Amino acid sequence: MEILALLVAAQLAQTTVTPAARCAQLVAFYDRYGVGRSNNSDGRRNHTRKGAELDCQRGDYQKGIAIMEELLREKAFTVPQPAAPETVPPLESPEYG
Repeated sequence: MEILALLVAAQLAQTTVTPAARCAQLVAFYDRYGVGRSNNSDGRRNHTRKGAELDCQRGDYQKGIAIMEELLREKAFTVPQPAAPETVPPLESPEYG
């Protein structure tokens, strides 16, 4: 019984993410996977993405999160589950310079 309680507590600790970290996670996810090599890829230049990032920087996290989740759905992505900040991929990956 104690082991089950510890596992549940550990899982809750992993999924408890601040709104600022969640916002950063969604923006980083879009920046990493929303970019393609085609001419139709907008990636970081997407105005909806930029607006959501600005909302997050201003402290309006719920609005930024909602906008990013909707953008990801529109681009046919599965919205990632909240992750601890150390598991969020960096915005600039070493292999991309």
